[in-house]
Amino acid sequence: MLMVIDVGNTNLVFGLYDGDALRAKFRLSTDAARTADEIGLHIAAFFRHFELPLSSVDDAVIGSVVPQVMYPLTHALQKYLDLRPRVVGEDIDLGLVNLCQEPLGADRALTGLGAMARFGAPLIVVDFGTATKVDAFNAERAYLGGVICPGIKISMEALFARAAKLPRVEIRKPRSVIGVNTVEQMQAGAVYGFVGGVTHIVEHTRRAMGDPNVPVVATGGLASLIAEYADCIDHTERNLTLEGLKLAAQR
Repeated sequence: MLMVIDVGNTNLVFGLYDGDALRAKFRLSTDAARTADEIGLHIAAFFRHFELPLSSVDDAVIGSVVPQVMYPLTHALQKYLDLRPRVVGEDIDLGLVNLCQEPLGADRALTGLGAMARFGAPLIVVDFGTATKVDAFNAERAYLGGVICPGIKISMEALFARAAKLPRVEIRKPRSVIGVNTVEQMQAGAVYGFVGGVTHIVEHTRRAMGDPNVPVVATGGLASLIAEYADCIDHTERNLTLEGLKLAAQR
């Protein structure tokens, strides 16, 4: 089996592929202070939970935007799974044409690769992660550029931190856009505010691409919640980055 690992600013997401099928996945919080043994023991516990032997993994691929985590992570894989993982951008070239002026982060490249394999091109990908990212790919599958906004969770954390009387709230489906208490008003603001922002960005991205009907796919932890209210989103898929890593391994 293939182990894929998406190293993001908030979480490390581990996925196990048996051929093209995602058999299992789990998350660890991203913590640069975590040791190789801590990571390795979490991985071992994951395999025990799914009743899988560690020896069932014969390849591992990592896509990372957090360099500080890479040494303990790769050391954990070597020590506990006897694997030398391949790293996107070092051992694997995704072959993605980038028309931007700067290199594209591994997470965005992998998510785009997974999205286009699933939904074709041209395509707009909206990733609701630590940051909200909107990425545009043309019909030739080249990356055109995109938008980076504060993520929903960090925006709400900033509101809690800077406004003395506002509580920390769970981001969930609001009962109404007109909240009748502080918590409901904050939840409505988070959801409807981001729906409005994403809808406006997608509208202008489509206009800039010269096609008002470019499909939009949403991914990330809160994608399903936002997609329920945002008519501009055509598809929702949580595992696009893992799919991109699987495709990277096949390259």
